[in-house]
Amino acid sequence: MVDLSRRGFLRGRVRPKAEIRPPWALPENEFVDRCTRCNDCLKACPQVILVPGDGGYPTVEFSRGECTFCADCVTACQPRALLRRSEDAAPWPYKARVSDACLPKKGVECRVCGDFCDVRAIRFQPRLGGNPLPDIDIETCTGCGACVAPCPATAISIR
Repeated sequence: MVDLSRRGFLRGRVRPKAEIRPPWALPENEFVDRCTRCNDCLKACPQVILVPGDGGYPTVEFSRGECTFCADCVTACQPRALLRRSEDAAPWPYKARVSDACLPKKGVECRVCGDFCDVRAIRFQPRLGGNPLPDIDIETCTGCGACVAPCPATAISIR
């Protein structure tokens, strides 16, 4: 027999598909259990990148802009589904990824993503016979999403 209470059915909650939650979100199961979908984190976000996702749970929409990791969403979260456990805790494990739709991979000069990366995690390595390709330093990348919206080919995602 399946325990439906673990899936949230008995509490009126449906487990949403995996989405990028606001920074410092608890692990998904705990997040969904604690989040009341009050939207206080959405209202608190000065970048306006938090939007209701599946089931009304907050998710990050990088097409609207970048996360500055200001932690206003964490402060606003009364049920503590967003919880900054220490000052040096990473906000999330996400990093930028470049797909094959990237213009330099198709022979077109473009360095827009690198121009918007404040931490300079995106560098362009020269190569013989072609445009420089973006190279993301995973150690430096914060996953802030600043590179996503300006990409003319929508070739960058945060995963």
